[in-house]
Amino acid sequence: MVYKLNVDIFKIWKPYTFPSPIAVAKTLITLISNNTLGIAIVVSLRRLVIGYFISLVIGVAIGLLIVRYKYIDENFSSLILGMQTLPSLCWLPFAILWCGLNEKAILFVITIGSTFAIAIATESGIKNVNPLYMKAARTMGAKGWKLYLNVVIPAAMPAVITGMKQGWSFAWRALMSGEMLSATQGLGQVLMVGRNIADISQVMAVMIVILILGLLFDKFIFEKLEKNVRYKCGLDRRS
Repeated sequence: MVYKLNVDIFKIWKPYTFPSPIAVAKTLITLISNNTLGIAIVVSLRRLVIGYFISLVIGVAIGLLIVRYKYIDENFSSLILGMQTLPSLCWLPFAILWCGLNEKAILFVITIGSTFAIAIATESGIKNVNPLYMKAARTMGAKGWKLYLNVVIPAAMPAVITGMKQGWSFAWRALMSGEMLSATQGLGQVLMVGRNIADISQVMAVMIVILILGLLFDKFIFEKLEKNVRYKCGLDRRS
């Protein structure tokens, strides 16, 4: 009803710039029926998961090194923060030059897009751990990497989980950037095709699919993980 009023009567929106819900629904059904959407989702999620887990390992390692070594903290913390401000699209030319137009280029962009967010969150979480935990652990003989693995990292996990969520969102953005410019399959490529043929319904349909996937991952993975960690740390009381 609102769409009809703004398009047909008041003529505020143009049909070619703002698709109707019916047109978007029909496009979704078409993409599902010809299996275009299913293949695109599988391909994109595979790239996303691989790139994200690589960035998770690298990001946590960088965060630990920054906290563990004063020299790295003093000389590279600001650089990492500056790197995080760069859009993922800026890295795509380097990815193509270094890796070529292939899967490695997309994985590189995904990894570089989310690594620094995870590193910054890890660094912040560890630095804000209650000093009493570390004093108590040292009193009981914990030191070096054992102190970090058994005390510091578990105490910093709520902040690390927040960084993981931010890294996941940055990974999605990097994925779309890479797929729109260099992929032959994936949600980004389907989105690009819709733009090229001026099919705004297809563009909107892919955007809805990306939104739904993001909500599902947040609801069933990150939200549960965050609640469990907060509960174990005594930050979330359950009846």
